[in-house]
Amino acid sequence: MDNTIEQNRGRITETIKKIVGFMNLDCQVEIKEESGAESKAILVSVYTPDNARFIIGKNGQNLKAFEYLIRAVLSKSSDGQNNIVLDINDYKKSRASFVVEAAKQAVTRVRNTQKAEVLIPMSAYERRVVHMELASYPDVATESIGDEPQRRIVIKPYP
Repeated sequence: MDNTIEQNRGRITETIKKIVGFMNLDCQVEIKEESGAESKAILVSVYTPDNARFIIGKNGQNLKAFEYLIRAVLSKSSDGQNNIVLDINDYKKSRASFVVEAAKQAVTRVRNTQKAEVLIPMSAYERRVVHMELASYPDVATESIGDEPQRRIVIKPYP
């Protein structure tokens, strides 16, 4: 594990536990490093036996703000080269699975009708997951349209 990540592990864990503690919740924090071809990511998984809806918020809004806060804390002491992905009780993972399944169902409809279909608005993370998943489908193309928070993916038959 990278030295800066190792140095920030305690700081990230302490910050998360402190913030979650203000909500009178207990949590466990797991931090992993994931290296891709283009960048590094720090995956921070937070697990709480309590009801995590306060931490996640409606449509993940609180989770998004929490992730922003953790990124801000880490950016103070690192070179800014790392991306932090925060997940609470595997919310993002299950949400990503849901949107990928919805996209696959849309691909089937697009193949049958040969007409483009617009998906529901998604976060940047969810859109990235869908684009990567559908890149392996040679007969459809994807593109993102619109502005945040209504940005969404269009699936089109490949010409």
